[in-house]
Amino acid sequence: MYDVIIIGGGPAGTSAAIYTARGNLKTLVIDKAPGTGALALTHKIANYPGVEGEMTGKELLDKMRRQAESFGAEFIQTTISAVDVEDEVKSIFTAHGTFEAKAVIVATGSKGRNRMLPGEEALLGRGVSTCATCDGAFYEGKHVAVIGDSEEALEEAHALTKFADKITFLVPRGDLQGVEEVPELPNTEIFFRSRPLEIVGEKAVEGLRIRTAEGNEELLAVDGVFVFLSGSKPGTDFLDGQVPLDDEGFMILDEYMQSSVPGVFGAGEVRKTPVKQAVVAAADGAIAAMAVDKYINKRSKVVPQYK
Repeated sequence: MYDVIIIGGGPAGTSAAIYTARGNLKTLVIDKAPGTGALALTHKIANYPGVEGEMTGKELLDKMRRQAESFGAEFIQTTISAVDVEDEVKSIFTAHGTFEAKAVIVATGSKGRNRMLPGEEALLGRGVSTCATCDGAFYEGKHVAVIGDSEEALEEAHALTKFADKITFLVPRGDLQGVEEVPELPNTEIFFRSRPLEIVGEKAVEGLRIRTAEGNEELLAVDGVFVFLSGSKPGTDFLDGQVPLDDEGFMILDEYMQSSVPGVFGAGEVRKTPVKQAVVAAADGAIAAMAVDKYINKRSKVVPQYK
């Protein structure tokens, strides 16, 4: 029996584990694939607080995990087959057996689209990115492509205008979902109904093969490709209707990351965050952990960890 089981070992999950373990709560982190999360695949990080210079996402995540383990958190790599979180004791059924806890923090991040572009997965972190605010500074004075069909893609393209010398913005649809009027962006060409076919490159991105609105195939020589296509959904399917979700599958949480199911919390990209950043996910994890401490110890309010 654990005090808390944290499902997911990304920045939200490991940050939560640091706080719960340091708060003397018996903590288990269940992570299906530690090396495949968004942070683990990030090639360079230069804007995470306390990280001087550049570091890979995996290096940062390893540091966070070691810190959590130093406070007593346990980590296990396994696949979850089912959960039962409606009762007072939460049961997590895995390939390695059943684990029980008084509380659960869901920090499973988001899952990708059903079908990625050829070359996208192989070059992720090596010129392919899904976060302009994270990686835009690495493309100072360069030519990048933005692929997207939503307001998020427009906002990310706008963020890139501060760095890139040229931006080719491909919108596979005839419009941007949720955007009534598309503003003019500096150094940016927007092509509607132009479809990405393949991201080209050996060790890094060298180009993007597209089909134009006229039906012609072209190869764009670009240094980076930022993908914001619709389809990235929170990894909450395994909750199987036991916890309220919105229409897009995000957990419905309060300001302390609590769901309406007692003892069930969420953190990171399982909630609808205004921006997707490792530091935001880490903050979510810390808040969720302190809320778990309040829940388990039946405190009247959340107690911050000052020491």
